[in-house]
Amino acid sequence: MTLASGALNDDVTAAPAAHATDLRKTYGTGQAAVHALAGVNVTFERGRFTAVMGPSGSGKSTLMHCMAGLDRPTSGQVFVGGQDIGKLDDNGLTKLRRDRVGFVFQSFNLVPTLTAAENITLPLSLAGTRLDKAWFGSLVEQLGLGDRLNHRPSQLSGGQQQRVACARALITRPDIIFADEPTGNLDSNASASLLAFLKQSVREIGQSIVMVTHDPRGAAYADRVVFLADGTVVGELDKPTADSVLERVRTLGG
Repeated sequence: MTLASGALNDDVTAAPAAHATDLRKTYGTGQAAVHALAGVNVTFERGRFTAVMGPSGSGKSTLMHCMAGLDRPTSGQVFVGGQDIGKLDDNGLTKLRRDRVGFVFQSFNLVPTLTAAENITLPLSLAGTRLDKAWFGSLVEQLGLGDRLNHRPSQLSGGQQQRVACARALITRPDIIFADEPTGNLDSNASASLLAFLKQSVREIGQSIVMVTHDPRGAAYADRVVFLADGTVVGELDKPTADSVLERVRTLGG
């Protein structure tokens, strides 16, 4: 069975899934200031799987947090679809993160007292949105979670917990999914399974995914890799392979 179609909210010919213009984020002031982002211009197209890589401290996670509305930049603009998220108040940002952005974190971030099924549907419950049972069933089947829906996170393996997190990210059919080191706590088999599913969701339903990773093998699942260093974009690589990514990373010193 393949994933159900029609997962995107907006016309795929409209604005990119997300983009940033001269994005800057500074922590501290004066001589103690740290410029985590120093003028990033980047576009994440719809229906593509993009990996973001760079040395430690290059600004990867800061970029993701600013673009996902989890943190406000010091200056510059961030758009999700055609929406300038800098113009949103806190309530608007909450609604954006709930309805239009999906998240997958290294630490899973599941609610321990909820079952797998309840964790998957949590964004819909918070929004008061009706569950599309066919879409739910498709995600559960593709992720192999059918016999785990009544289990709580403590009863699931790391790979199963991350698959629940993926289903939760996809359940609202978001414009874009941000994944921050999603395989960081998984073994090699679970990592490969998760990355294959993310790639499948891009190819079959046109989902847009941006993934921060340090792993060249993981980045090779993406359509494109964006490289950061010292808070700026320093290069891109289309149709990456593990070897080509590793070679580029070596030139960045990380």
